[in-house]
Amino acid sequence: MRRTRLSLRWRLALLYGGLLAVVSALLLALAVWLVDRTIAATAGFVPGTLVRVRTSTGQDVVVRAEDLVAVLRDQATGTLLRTGGLIFGLVVLAGAALGYVVAARALRPVAQITATARRLSTATLASRIELTGPRDELWELGSTFDDMLARLDRAFDSQRRFVANASHELRTPLAVMRTEVDVALADPDADAEELRAMGERVRAATERADSLVDSLLLLARTEAQARSGLDVGEACDLADIVPTALDALSAEVQDGRLSVDAELRPALTTGDPRLLERMVGNLVENAVRHNIKGGWLRVRTLTAGNGVELYVHNSGPVVDPPAAEELFDPFRRGGAARASGRGAGLGLSIVSAVVAAHHGSVRAEPREGGGLRVEVRLPSE
Repeated sequence: MRRTRLSLRWRLALLYGGLLAVVSALLLALAVWLVDRTIAATAGFVPGTLVRVRTSTGQDVVVRAEDLVAVLRDQATGTLLRTGGLIFGLVVLAGAALGYVVAARALRPVAQITATARRLSTATLASRIELTGPRDELWELGSTFDDMLARLDRAFDSQRRFVANASHELRTPLAVMRTEVDVALADPDADAEELRAMGERVRAATERADSLVDSLLLLARTEAQARSGLDVGEACDLADIVPTALDALSAEVQDGRLSVDAELRPALTTGDPRLLERMVGNLVENAVRHNIKGGWLRVRTLTAGNGVELYVHNSGPVVDPPAAEELFDPFRRGGAARASGRGAGLGLSIVSAVVAAHHGSVRAEPREGGGLRVEVRLPSE
Protein backbone atom coordinates (compact mmCIF):
# COMPACT_ATOMS: atom_id res chain seq x y z
CA MET A 1 0.00 0.00 0.00
CA ARG A 2 1.41 3.34 -1.03
CA ARG A 3 1.84 5.75 1.84
CA THR A 4 0.50 9.27 1.43
CA ARG A 5 3.25 11.82 1.91
CA LEU A 6 2.80 15.47 2.63
CA SER A 7 3.95 17.87 -0.04
CA LEU A 8 6.99 20.04 0.55
CA ARG A 9 4.68 23.04 0.83
CA TRP A 10 2.74 21.46 3.72
CA ARG A 11 5.91 20.24 5.39
CA LEU A 12 7.39 23.74 5.30
CA ALA A 13 4.13 25.18 6.66
CA LEU A 14 4.14 22.67 9.52
CA LEU A 15 7.79 23.37 10.15
CA TYR A 16 7.14 27.11 10.35
CA GLY A 17 4.14 26.48 12.64
CA GLY A 18 6.17 24.14 14.85
CA LEU A 19 9.01 26.61 15.21
CA LEU A 20 6.53 29.38 16.02
CA ALA A 21 4.83 27.14 18.62
CA VAL A 22 8.14 26.43 20.35
CA VAL A 23 9.09 30.12 20.41
CA SER A 24 5.63 31.15 21.61
CA ALA A 25 5.65 28.51 24.36
CA LEU A 26 9.03 29.74 25.55
CA LEU A 27 7.82 33.33 25.55
CA LEU A 28 4.66 32.39 27.48
CA ALA A 29 6.68 30.49 30.08
CA LEU A 30 9.04 33.43 30.40
CA ALA A 31 6.09 35.83 30.83
CA VAL A 32 4.56 33.66 33.60
CA TRP A 33 7.89 33.49 35.39
CA LEU A 34 8.42 37.26 35.13
CA VAL A 35 4.89 38.03 36.43
CA ASP A 36 5.34 35.63 39.30
CA ARG A 37 8.72 37.11 40.23
CA THR A 38 7.41 40.65 39.88
CA ILE A 39 4.45 40.07 42.25
CA ALA A 40 6.68 38.34 44.77
CA ALA A 41 9.21 41.18 44.67
CA THR A 42 6.59 43.96 44.82
CA ALA A 43 4.65 42.65 47.82
CA GLY A 44 7.65 42.65 50.13
CA PHE A 45 5.90 42.10 53.53
CA VAL A 46 7.68 40.94 56.63
CA PRO A 47 6.78 37.29 57.31
CA GLY A 48 3.95 37.01 59.79
CA THR A 49 2.44 40.39 58.87
CA LEU A 50 -1.36 40.50 59.02
CA VAL A 51 -3.19 42.28 56.24
CA ARG A 52 -6.84 43.36 56.21
CA VAL A 53 -8.45 42.55 52.88
CA ARG A 54 -11.97 43.37 51.73
CA THR A 55 -13.61 40.59 49.81
CA SER A 56 -15.97 40.93 46.87
CA THR A 57 -18.94 40.70 49.30
CA GLY A 58 -17.77 43.75 51.20
CA GLN A 59 -16.49 41.91 54.27
CA ASP A 60 -13.10 42.67 55.76
CA VAL A 61 -10.88 39.65 56.30
CA VAL A 62 -7.56 39.56 58.07
CA VAL A 63 -5.04 37.24 56.42
CA ARG A 64 -1.35 36.69 56.57
CA ALA A 65 0.68 38.65 54.04
CA GLU A 66 2.39 35.55 52.59
CA ASP A 67 -1.03 33.94 51.96
CA LEU A 68 -2.22 37.07 50.19
CA VAL A 69 0.87 37.12 48.02
CA ALA A 70 0.41 33.43 47.14
CA VAL A 71 -3.21 34.05 46.10
CA LEU A 72 -2.21 37.05 44.00
CA ARG A 73 0.52 35.03 42.28
CA ASP A 74 -1.84 32.14 41.54
CA GLN A 75 -4.51 34.45 40.14
CA ALA A 76 -2.05 36.40 37.98
CA THR A 77 -0.35 33.33 36.56
CA GLY A 78 -3.67 31.56 35.98
CA THR A 79 -5.11 34.57 34.13
CA LEU A 80 -1.91 34.93 32.11
CA LEU A 81 -1.89 31.25 31.19
CA ARG A 82 -5.54 31.27 30.08
CA THR A 83 -5.21 34.45 28.04
CA GLY A 84 -1.75 33.60 26.79
CA GLY A 85 -2.81 30.08 25.87
CA LEU A 86 -5.64 31.42 23.72
CA ILE A 87 -3.33 33.91 22.07
CA PHE A 88 -0.72 31.15 21.74
CA GLY A 89 -3.15 28.96 19.77
CA LEU A 90 -4.21 31.80 17.51
CA VAL A 91 -0.63 32.84 16.83
CA VAL A 92 0.40 29.28 15.97
CA LEU A 93 -2.54 28.84 13.58
CA ALA A 94 -1.91 32.21 11.96
CA GLY A 95 1.80 31.42 11.71
CA ALA A 96 1.16 28.05 10.07
CA ALA A 97 -1.25 29.64 7.58
CA LEU A 98 1.23 32.41 6.83
CA GLY A 99 3.97 29.79 6.51
CA TYR A 100 1.84 27.92 3.97
CA VAL A 101 1.47 31.08 1.89
CA VAL A 102 5.14 31.99 2.22
CA ALA A 103 6.20 28.44 1.31
CA ALA A 104 4.00 28.55 -1.78
CA ARG A 105 5.60 31.80 -2.86
CA ALA A 106 9.10 30.56 -2.11
CA LEU A 107 8.52 27.30 -4.02
CA ARG A 108 7.02 29.01 -7.06
CA PRO A 109 10.38 28.91 -8.95
CA VAL A 110 10.67 25.19 -8.16
CA ALA A 111 7.19 24.65 -9.62
CA GLN A 112 8.29 26.61 -12.70
CA ILE A 113 11.37 24.42 -13.07
CA THR A 114 9.24 21.28 -12.68
CA ALA A 115 6.75 22.46 -15.30
CA THR A 116 9.56 23.23 -17.74
CA ALA A 117 11.15 19.82 -17.15
CA ARG A 118 7.83 18.08 -17.84
CA ARG A 119 7.45 19.91 -21.15
CA LEU A 120 10.90 18.99 -22.34
CA SER A 121 11.56 16.62 -25.21
CA THR A 122 14.14 16.48 -27.97
CA ALA A 123 11.92 18.89 -29.91
CA THR A 124 11.47 21.43 -27.09
CA LEU A 125 15.00 21.76 -25.71
CA ALA A 126 14.93 25.43 -26.70
CA SER A 127 12.63 26.11 -23.71
CA ARG A 128 14.18 28.02 -20.83
CA ILE A 129 13.05 28.82 -17.30
CA GLU A 130 14.50 32.36 -17.20
CA LEU A 131 13.77 33.00 -13.54
CA THR A 132 13.43 36.61 -12.45
CA GLY A 133 13.90 38.10 -9.03
CA PRO A 134 16.81 38.21 -6.62
CA ARG A 135 19.89 36.17 -7.38
CA ASP A 136 19.42 33.70 -4.57
CA GLU A 137 19.86 29.92 -4.42
CA LEU A 138 16.70 29.25 -6.43
CA TRP A 139 17.81 31.70 -9.12
CA GLU A 140 21.15 29.87 -9.29
CA LEU A 141 19.27 26.55 -9.59
CA GLY A 142 17.16 27.90 -12.46
CA SER A 143 20.21 29.39 -14.18
CA THR A 144 22.09 26.09 -13.84
CA PHE A 145 19.09 24.25 -15.29
CA ASP A 146 18.98 26.69 -18.23
CA ASP A 147 22.70 26.15 -18.86
CA MET A 148 22.15 22.38 -18.82
CA LEU A 149 19.31 22.74 -21.33
CA ALA A 150 21.53 24.84 -23.57
CA ARG A 151 24.24 22.18 -23.52
CA LEU A 152 21.71 19.43 -24.22
CA ASP A 153 20.22 21.47 -27.05
CA ARG A 154 23.65 21.93 -28.63
CA ALA A 155 24.45 18.22 -28.16
CA PHE A 156 21.18 17.05 -29.76
CA ASP A 157 21.55 19.60 -32.55
CA SER A 158 25.10 18.40 -33.19
CA GLN A 159 23.88 14.80 -33.19
CA ARG A 160 21.13 15.61 -35.69
CA ARG A 161 23.61 17.36 -37.98
CA PHE A 162 26.02 14.45 -37.63
CA VAL A 163 23.37 11.91 -38.62
CA ALA A 164 22.21 14.08 -41.53
CA ASN A 165 25.77 14.59 -42.78
CA ALA A 166 26.64 10.91 -42.39
CA SER A 167 23.50 9.96 -44.31
CA HIS A 168 24.41 12.41 -47.05
CA GLU A 169 27.96 11.11 -47.33
CA LEU A 170 26.81 7.50 -47.46
CA ARG A 171 24.04 8.26 -49.91
CA THR A 172 26.48 9.72 -52.47
CA PRO A 173 28.50 6.53 -53.19
CA LEU A 174 25.34 4.42 -53.05
CA ALA A 175 23.71 6.70 -55.62
CA VAL A 176 26.81 6.42 -57.82
CA MET A 177 26.73 2.62 -57.65
CA ARG A 178 23.03 2.43 -58.41
CA THR A 179 23.36 4.83 -61.33
CA GLU A 180 26.27 2.89 -62.83
CA VAL A 181 24.42 -0.42 -62.49
CA ASP A 182 21.19 1.04 -63.95
CA VAL A 183 23.07 2.50 -66.92
CA ALA A 184 24.81 -0.80 -67.59
CA LEU A 185 21.57 -2.78 -67.36
CA ALA A 186 19.76 -0.34 -69.62
CA ASP A 187 22.31 -0.86 -72.41
CA PRO A 188 21.86 -4.34 -73.90
CA ASP A 189 24.79 -3.74 -76.25
CA ALA A 190 27.29 -2.89 -73.51
CA ASP A 191 30.58 -4.64 -74.21
CA ALA A 192 33.14 -6.00 -71.76
CA GLU A 193 35.17 -2.79 -71.76
CA GLU A 194 32.16 -0.70 -70.77
CA LEU A 195 31.19 -3.21 -68.10
CA ARG A 196 34.74 -3.18 -66.76
CA ALA A 197 34.70 0.63 -66.59
CA MET A 198 31.37 0.46 -64.76
CA GLY A 199 32.81 -2.08 -62.34
CA GLU A 200 35.81 0.16 -61.62
CA ARG A 201 33.54 3.12 -60.87
CA VAL A 202 31.35 0.96 -58.61
CA ARG A 203 34.51 -0.31 -56.88
CA ALA A 204 35.71 3.25 -56.30
CA ALA A 205 32.31 4.21 -54.84
CA THR A 206 32.39 1.11 -52.63
CA GLU A 207 35.86 1.99 -51.37
CA ARG A 208 34.66 5.51 -50.56
CA ALA A 209 31.69 4.16 -48.59
CA ASP A 210 33.92 1.62 -46.82
CA SER A 211 36.41 4.35 -45.90
CA LEU A 212 33.61 6.51 -44.52
CA VAL A 213 32.23 3.67 -42.40
CA ASP A 214 35.73 2.89 -41.06
CA SER A 215 36.22 6.55 -40.17
CA LEU A 216 32.87 6.73 -38.42
CA LEU A 217 33.63 3.60 -36.39
CA LEU A 218 37.10 4.89 -35.50
CA LEU A 219 35.64 8.24 -34.42
CA ALA A 220 33.03 6.52 -32.26
CA ARG A 221 35.59 4.21 -30.62
CA THR A 222 38.03 7.04 -29.99
CA GLU A 223 35.38 9.27 -28.44
CA ALA A 224 34.35 6.35 -26.22
CA GLN A 225 37.97 5.92 -25.09
CA ALA A 226 38.17 9.66 -24.42
CA ARG A 227 35.39 9.14 -21.85
CA SER A 228 36.39 5.78 -20.39
CA GLY A 229 40.17 5.70 -20.90
CA LEU A 230 42.55 4.21 -23.44
CA ASP A 231 42.51 0.48 -24.09
CA VAL A 232 46.27 0.48 -24.83
CA GLY A 233 49.06 2.46 -23.19
CA GLU A 234 52.52 2.12 -24.73
CA ALA A 235 55.52 4.39 -25.09
CA CYS A 236 55.50 6.17 -28.46
CA ASP A 237 57.77 8.74 -30.07
CA LEU A 238 55.94 11.14 -32.36
CA ALA A 239 59.20 11.81 -34.17
CA ASP A 240 59.22 8.16 -35.36
CA ILE A 241 55.63 8.37 -36.65
CA VAL A 242 55.99 11.47 -38.84
CA PRO A 243 58.30 9.92 -41.53
CA THR A 244 55.84 7.06 -42.10
CA ALA A 245 52.99 9.54 -42.56
CA LEU A 246 55.02 11.60 -45.02
CA ASP A 247 56.05 8.51 -47.01
CA ALA A 248 52.40 7.46 -47.37
CA LEU A 249 51.65 10.81 -49.04
CA SER A 250 54.83 11.11 -51.08
CA ALA A 251 52.98 10.76 -54.39
CA GLU A 252 50.57 13.59 -53.54
CA VAL A 253 53.47 15.72 -52.29
CA GLN A 254 55.23 15.28 -55.63
CA ASP A 255 52.06 15.97 -57.62
CA GLY A 256 51.51 19.20 -55.70
CA ARG A 257 55.21 20.16 -55.94
CA LEU A 258 55.21 20.75 -52.20
CA SER A 259 58.38 21.39 -50.24
CA VAL A 260 58.51 19.51 -46.95
CA ASP A 261 60.49 20.67 -43.92
CA ALA A 262 60.55 18.16 -41.05
CA GLU A 263 62.33 19.11 -37.82
CA LEU A 264 61.91 16.02 -35.68
CA ARG A 265 63.18 15.96 -32.13
CA PRO A 266 62.33 13.24 -29.59
CA ALA A 267 58.75 13.55 -28.35
CA LEU A 268 58.01 10.56 -26.12
CA THR A 269 54.46 10.07 -24.90
CA THR A 270 52.31 7.19 -23.68
CA GLY A 271 49.23 6.07 -25.55
CA ASP A 272 47.72 3.89 -28.24
CA PRO A 273 50.27 3.66 -31.12
CA ARG A 274 47.58 3.07 -33.75
CA LEU A 275 45.55 6.07 -32.66
CA LEU A 276 48.65 8.29 -32.53
CA GLU A 277 49.66 7.11 -36.00
CA ARG A 278 46.18 7.97 -37.27
CA MET A 279 46.37 11.39 -35.59
CA VAL A 280 49.71 12.26 -37.20
CA GLY A 281 48.62 10.78 -40.54
CA ASN A 282 45.41 12.81 -40.61
CA LEU A 283 47.23 16.05 -39.77
CA VAL A 284 49.82 15.52 -42.48
CA GLU A 285 47.15 14.41 -44.95
CA ASN A 286 45.09 17.52 -44.19
CA ALA A 287 48.14 19.75 -44.70
CA VAL A 288 48.97 18.10 -48.04
CA ARG A 289 45.47 17.95 -49.52
CA HIS A 290 44.46 21.46 -48.46
CA ASN A 291 47.46 23.13 -49.97
CA ILE A 292 48.35 24.95 -53.17
CA LYS A 293 50.56 24.00 -56.09
CA GLY A 294 54.18 24.72 -55.23
CA GLY A 295 53.30 25.27 -51.57
CA TRP A 296 55.09 24.05 -48.49
CA LEU A 297 54.56 21.86 -45.45
CA ARG A 298 56.39 22.13 -42.13
CA VAL A 299 56.27 19.45 -39.41
CA ARG A 300 57.97 19.79 -36.03
CA THR A 301 58.12 17.59 -32.94
CA LEU A 302 59.74 18.39 -29.60
CA THR A 303 59.55 17.97 -25.85
CA ALA A 304 58.61 21.07 -23.88
CA GLY A 305 58.26 21.06 -20.10
CA ASN A 306 56.12 18.15 -18.96
CA GLY A 307 54.61 17.53 -22.40
CA VAL A 308 55.38 16.84 -26.04
CA GLU A 309 54.32 19.02 -28.94
CA LEU A 310 53.56 18.42 -32.60
CA TYR A 311 53.31 21.33 -35.04
CA VAL A 312 51.96 20.95 -38.57
CA HIS A 313 52.00 24.18 -40.59
CA ASN A 314 51.16 24.49 -44.26
CA SER A 315 50.48 26.98 -46.98
CA GLY A 316 47.12 26.96 -48.69
CA PRO A 317 43.93 28.91 -49.29
CA VAL A 318 42.94 31.66 -46.89
CA VAL A 319 40.88 30.34 -43.96
CA ASP A 320 38.55 32.62 -42.01
CA PRO A 321 39.14 32.56 -38.22
CA PRO A 322 35.52 31.51 -37.48
CA ALA A 323 35.88 28.67 -40.00
CA ALA A 324 39.13 27.55 -38.35
CA GLU A 325 37.27 27.00 -35.07
CA GLU A 326 34.86 24.62 -36.83
CA LEU A 327 37.49 22.49 -38.54
CA PHE A 328 37.36 19.87 -35.80
CA ASP A 329 33.62 19.38 -36.23
CA PRO A 330 32.61 16.24 -38.16
CA PHE A 331 32.07 16.58 -41.91
CA ARG A 332 33.86 19.92 -42.18
CA ARG A 333 36.20 20.55 -45.07
CA GLY A 334 37.90 23.91 -45.00
CA GLY A 335 35.17 25.16 -42.65
CA ALA A 336 32.31 24.32 -44.97
CA ALA A 337 29.94 21.48 -44.31
CA ARG A 338 30.03 18.81 -47.02
CA ALA A 339 32.04 20.99 -49.34
CA SER A 340 33.55 19.48 -52.41
CA GLY A 341 36.86 17.77 -51.97
CA ARG A 342 38.42 14.46 -51.12
CA GLY A 343 37.58 12.72 -47.90
CA ALA A 344 34.49 12.88 -45.76
CA GLY A 345 35.58 15.68 -43.48
CA LEU A 346 36.28 13.42 -40.50
CA GLY A 347 40.07 13.70 -40.42
CA LEU A 348 40.41 16.54 -37.94
CA SER A 349 37.44 15.25 -35.92
CA ILE A 350 39.37 12.02 -35.40
CA VAL A 351 42.46 14.06 -34.49
CA SER A 352 40.48 15.93 -31.85
CA ALA A 353 39.07 12.69 -30.43
CA VAL A 354 42.51 11.04 -30.30
CA VAL A 355 44.01 14.05 -28.53
CA ALA A 356 41.14 14.08 -26.00
CA ALA A 357 41.61 10.34 -25.37
CA HIS A 358 45.30 11.04 -24.58
CA HIS A 359 44.41 13.96 -22.28
CA GLY A 360 46.02 16.50 -24.57
CA SER A 361 44.99 19.66 -26.38
CA VAL A 362 44.82 20.72 -30.01
CA ARG A 363 44.15 24.03 -31.68
CA ALA A 364 44.12 25.32 -35.22
CA GLU A 365 44.50 28.88 -36.42
CA PRO A 366 44.73 30.36 -39.90
CA ARG A 367 48.01 31.73 -41.20
CA GLU A 368 48.26 35.23 -42.55
CA GLY A 369 48.40 34.87 -46.31
CA GLY A 370 46.75 31.46 -46.36
CA GLY A 371 47.16 28.04 -44.86
CA LEU A 372 46.79 26.68 -41.39
CA ARG A 373 48.75 26.14 -38.19
CA VAL A 374 47.78 23.12 -36.12
CA GLU A 375 49.43 22.55 -32.74
CA VAL A 376 49.01 19.41 -30.63
CA ARG A 377 50.23 19.02 -27.06
CA LEU A 378 50.26 15.66 -25.23
CA PRO A 379 51.53 14.60 -21.82
CA SER A 380 55.08 13.30 -21.90
CA GLU A 381 55.93 9.70 -21.09
